[in-house]
Amino acid sequence: MERMTNAGRKEEHLRITLNEDVAFKQVTTGFEAYDFVHQALPEINLRDVDLSTVFLGHSLRAPLLISPMVGGIEEARRINRNLATAAQEAGVAMSVGSLRCAIEDQGVAATYQVRDVAPDVLLFANLGAVQLNRGYGVEECRMAVEMVGADALTLHLNPLQEALQPGGDTDFAGLLAKIAGVCASLDVPVLVKEVGWGISDAVARRLVEAGVAGIDVAGAGGTCWSEVERLRSDGAMPANVALAFAGWGIPTAESIRLVRQAAPEVALVASGGVRTGVDVAKALALGADVAGFAAPLLKAASESAEGAAAYLRQVVEELRLAMFCTGARSIADLRDSPHLKKRGGE
Repeated sequence: MERMTNAGRKEEHLRITLNEDVAFKQVTTGFEAYDFVHQALPEINLRDVDLSTVFLGHSLRAPLLISPMVGGIEEARRINRNLATAAQEAGVAMSVGSLRCAIEDQGVAATYQVRDVAPDVLLFANLGAVQLNRGYGVEECRMAVEMVGADALTLHLNPLQEALQPGGDTDFAGLLAKIAGVCASLDVPVLVKEVGWGISDAVARRLVEAGVAGIDVAGAGGTCWSEVERLRSDGAMPANVALAFAGWGIPTAESIRLVRQAAPEVALVASGGVRTGVDVAKALALGADVAGFAAPLLKAASESAEGAAAYLRQVVEELRLAMFCTGARSIADLRDSPHLKKRGGE
């Protein structure tokens, strides 16, 4: 019964995110508060702009990550394979959706498995960190990694989403020590991410002390999961409770800045409302190492692998031109760019 409930929830999430307006209404990413100072004399050749980077020890042709989205239902198999095909073509990283369904029923493992179409991709397995308080441990984490042939594991944090879900898992007590145990015992890097409300500087410091290799801020400003849960809710009271959180969260740009200041050495992913290559350029200049995309790629991949690949090609070209027009020959140059300015301030 639990597995069917999980599958039904995933089907509802997919339907709502594909067909409804679930963007934040009261919070923006914060990227609009920053501008690059255009360099009319960049002193570099466009053809020499190099987008390649190394993330968690793996070479990427562009600093992009396809964020975790779907799995566990039949439609997810086609979407994940379309995403993986696009990731392989673009030379970028990818994470599959939460593997909890496949841990509980290995019959749905195929909906996540993409190695045959993406043999070279830096691939992340994914589990909810709260499951470490529901009997999961290092063995289940290792199983998730092996099930998809992943290079790393993402543990996601989603306390608000769980609290808004009927029957959600809301015991987040003592999770930090359990995350530390996974980091110490698993033989692949562990990345911790939010799902859309951001990571604070205080949380980032605790995660680094716990031994995580990377943090994905997944800030506010993109898909608003309280809105998704509001649209799923049965009754006025739970809908109104969800609506009260429509302005909740740390904007993505602010979360990048906070986490980078708190954890200068951690591998940092910027996601949450990232939509264009210019957004990626701003995220990297603020301190991120790579940028993650979810909603626009989900919509594209629900139609075809070529649609997802075309979206990635567009983002790559936008990033290349942003780098060119700021005189950044490499991702390292962009990270150290003196040309990103906050409007009316620093």
